[in-house]
Amino acid sequence: MGYHGTITPSVILRTVLENPGWYTQYTPYQAEISQGRLQALLNFQTMIADLTAMPIANASLLDEATAAAEAMSMCATQTGRKAFFVADDCHPQTIGVIETRAKGLGIEVLIGNLAALDLESRDFAGVLVQYPATDGRIGDHGDLAERVHAAGGMVVAAADPLALTLLTPPGEWGADIVVGSTQRFGVPMGLGGPHAAYMAVREKLVRRMPGRLIGVSKDVHGEPALRMAIQTREQHIRRDRATSNICTAQVLLAIIAGFYGVYHGPEGLRNIATRVRSLSCTLAEGLRRLGHVIHEGPFFDTIRVRPKGGVDTVLDRLAAKRINVRNFGDGSLGISVDQTVLVDDIHDIWSCFGASSFDVDVVLAEVDTDFPEAVARTTAYMTHPVFHEHRTETTLLRYITELQSRDLSLAHTMIPLGSCTMKLNASSEMAPVTWPEFGAIHPFAPEDQWKGYTGLFESLESWLSEITGFAGISLQPNAGSQGEYAGLMTIKAYHEHRGDRNRDVCIIPLSAHGTNPASAVVAGMKVVPVKCDESGDIDLDDLKAQIEANRDRLAAIMITYPSTHGVFEAEVRTMCDLIHEAGGLVYMDGANMNAMVGLVRPADIGADVCHLNLHKTFCIPHGGGGPGMGPIGVTEDLKPFLSSHPVIRPLDAGEFAMGPVSAAPYGSPSILPISWMYIAMMGGEGLTRATEISILNANYMATRLTGHFDILYTNENGRCAHEFIVDCRPFDKSAGIKIDDVAKRLMDYGFHGPTMSWPVPGTLMVEPTESETQAELDRFCDAMISIREEIRAIEEGTADREDNVLKNAPHSLHAVTGDDWTHPYTRAEAAYPAGWLKDRKFWPSVGRIDNPYGDRNLVCSCEGMESYAEG
Repeated sequence: MGYHGTITPSVILRTVLENPGWYTQYTPYQAEISQGRLQALLNFQTMIADLTAMPIANASLLDEATAAAEAMSMCATQTGRKAFFVADDCHPQTIGVIETRAKGLGIEVLIGNLAALDLESRDFAGVLVQYPATDGRIGDHGDLAERVHAAGGMVVAAADPLALTLLTPPGEWGADIVVGSTQRFGVPMGLGGPHAAYMAVREKLVRRMPGRLIGVSKDVHGEPALRMAIQTREQHIRRDRATSNICTAQVLLAIIAGFYGVYHGPEGLRNIATRVRSLSCTLAEGLRRLGHVIHEGPFFDTIRVRPKGGVDTVLDRLAAKRINVRNFGDGSLGISVDQTVLVDDIHDIWSCFGASSFDVDVVLAEVDTDFPEAVARTTAYMTHPVFHEHRTETTLLRYITELQSRDLSLAHTMIPLGSCTMKLNASSEMAPVTWPEFGAIHPFAPEDQWKGYTGLFESLESWLSEITGFAGISLQPNAGSQGEYAGLMTIKAYHEHRGDRNRDVCIIPLSAHGTNPASAVVAGMKVVPVKCDESGDIDLDDLKAQIEANRDRLAAIMITYPSTHGVFEAEVRTMCDLIHEAGGLVYMDGANMNAMVGLVRPADIGADVCHLNLHKTFCIPHGGGGPGMGPIGVTEDLKPFLSSHPVIRPLDAGEFAMGPVSAAPYGSPSILPISWMYIAMMGGEGLTRATEISILNANYMATRLTGHFDILYTNENGRCAHEFIVDCRPFDKSAGIKIDDVAKRLMDYGFHGPTMSWPVPGTLMVEPTESETQAELDRFCDAMISIREEIRAIEEGTADREDNVLKNAPHSLHAVTGDDWTHPYTRAEAAYPAGWLKDRKFWPSVGRIDNPYGDRNLVCSCEGMESYAEG
C-alpha cells in the first residue's frame, strides 16, 4: 500500500538524520552557501530520472498521494480538460486525496477498471495507473499509453522506485508524468511520514511541475554551481495564477533517499529488489502448494491470496505471530515482502496458512523469478560516477561530510529569516525521531498496535487547542501549504453544508505570502485582493468596499497575525467582525504564531480556522526545505468538516468529514514527538516566556539598527512584533547597491541573509527568534552596520561604484586565494570584514551564481560537474 519496511544505513542515520548540520538548514534560497544540499538533491533528481526513464525530476513532493493529485492538476491545465480517470487498483489513499483535490479544482474524477476505459465517449485530461498495482499485479501499459495519447490525454504512473530497478520504466512505455514515494529507500515508515515523494516529467511539462527543481548554472568566475531553477513557476511568485500551492516539500528525506542510492548504487538496489522478488515468489509458490489460490499475473513484492478455508482462521494465526497483512474484504489477503523480511518470516506465514515443511531454498530453486519480457527492464540506470564511488562507509562518510561543509546551518550561526522562525531544534526534542518504536510502524497497522501514538495525538491536540482557543485540531496536513488548503476546504464544506454553494470569494491582502492566494485557487475560490495602508495594515476602507462588492459570494478572508509587515494590527477584531457580519469566515495564517503563543489566542481575535507551522513555532526543524507539519485548529462550527481518511478514520475526523488531504491519516506522525517534547518541556509559562523573548529580541535589533537603516512599519509606540523590515531601497539610487548585494555580502560576514524583498521589494525582513543570545544578535547587527559603512564609502566616492565588496560578494576561498586579484580593495577587506571572522569563518563554496544562465541552459541531473565547466 505504498509503505514498506526498510533498513536505514547507520552511516546515513548518524551523519544526516541525526546531524544538525543537515536538519537545521533552510530552503536553499541563498545558493552560494547551500551547495552541499543542492548537490545531494541533484543526486536525488538524477536517481529518480534514471529509474523512471524520464528526462527530468523534481527535488521532492510531500507524499505519493498529493503528488498524484498534483499530476492530475497538471494534466487538466495542460490539456484544458476537466475529467480524469483513476484506475481502481490504485492505492486507496491516493484515490481519496485525488477526489478531495478534484472538488476544489472542478475536475470530474472517474474511478474504474482500466479494461473498461472508454476514451471515445469522454475527453479525459489524463489517466492514472499504479505500477505495480495496489494488489501487486504488474500491468503492461504500453498499449494504454498509445490509446490515451491518441485521444489527446496524458498518462500518469504512480510507480514504486525499487520495483523500477527490475521493471520496464514508465518513461519507456509512454508515461507523461511519473510520481511515487522514496520511503523504502532508507526512510522509516513512521506511521505514515514524513517521506519524500517524487515527480518526473517530460520536458514539455517542466514549467508546470510543482515543487523545487535543482539546476546547474555557473558562478561569476565561470565555475559550475547549483541553484533552484525556474522559480518563476512557483507559488510565491505566481500567487493567484499558480496551479499548485506547494512550498516546503521533503528535502531532508529526499537527501536520505539520495544517499541511500549513492551508497547502494544500481547493483545494490537491484540486489535488494531481486531478493524481495525472490522471497515473494517463494512465498506465493509455497501457498499455492498448500492449496491456496494466488491471483494471476506477474508481481514484484506483493501477492494477493485467497485462503482455501476463508480468511478468519488465517488472520487469527497471523495476528498471534504479530504479522500484519491486508484484508481486501472479499475473501482475499494481500501480503507484501520488503527489505527487512527474513526467511524465517516466510516460514511463519506458511505455517499460518497450514502446516508446512517446505524449505525456502528448495522452493526458490524450483520457481521462475524472471519477469515476462514485456515488463522486464533492459536499460541501464544510475550510471553516473556518484552512484559508483561511495560504496564503503568510509567513502560515504567523507562524501556526506564534504557536502555538509558547503552548507551554512544553525550549527554555524543564526539564520534570521523573516516569517521562517529559525529557532533551536533541541537535541532532547529530536531524540525520539529515530526510535524504532515510532519509526517501524505501518500507517495502516491495527490501531491497538500504536496506542502510544494515540496518546501523543490526544495530548498534542489538547495542548494546541488550549494554545489557540480552538475547539478542534486536525493533524493530517503535512505542510503549512496543506494546512492552508485544508482550512479553506473546511470553510468551503461548511458553506456548502449550509446551502451557500455560491460563497466562493476569498479576500486576501496584497501583502500576503504567495501560498495564500495559491491555496485559495487550489481550493476552488476566487481571489479578491485588498489593499494595505501606509502603516502596513489592511486598508479598512478598501476591505469594507470589497466585502460590500462580494457580500453574497464571500466565503472567507485570509489574514496573517501579526501582519506580514511585522506589526500587531490594532483593528484585527474589527476586520473579523466585518467578515462575520457578511456571512464569511476568517482564516488566520499561523506563520507568525511565535509572536502569539501564551499572549494571544487566534480564536479570541475572531479567527475561525488557523494552521500552525509546527516546523516554525513548535520546533520541528526545517530540514533544508522540509519536512514540515501544518495542522489546523477550527471552531466548534467547523469541527464536523475536518478531514477523514479511507483506510483509518483519524481521531479528529468530523461527522461530515471531507476526504483526506494527505496520504496518511495523521500526515507525518513520526516528527510530532518533536513538538510534543517542546510543549511538554516548556510548559505554559515557558512558552509564554519564549514568545516574549522573541518579541524583545526583534525590538532590540530594530533599535540597534535604527539610525543606520530605516525600519519600516512599527506601531504607534515605534515597536514591532517578533520580526521587522529593514529598508534597503534608498541604496540603489545612492550607491547602485541592490538588496541582493546586501544579502550576498552578509555571507562574507558568516550570515545567511534575512528574507529578501518580501513583503516589500528591496527590503530585508529579520526574525531573530528567542533562541539567540544577545552576543549573536549584536554580531548580526554589527555586520549590518559595517555593511552600511561599506555602502557609505560608495556613496562618498571612496569605493568604486561597480567594483566593490558588495557587488562582488560573496568572496569564495577560491577567489580570495587565486593568483589574480584586480579589485581596488584588499583580499582581507573581502574575506575578513569583521574581527570575529579570524576565529570562525564560513566560506561560501562558490562565487555569486548566474541565475538567468541556469534557466536558459536548464540541466537538472548529474553529468559530473566537470561537464559544465567552460574552457
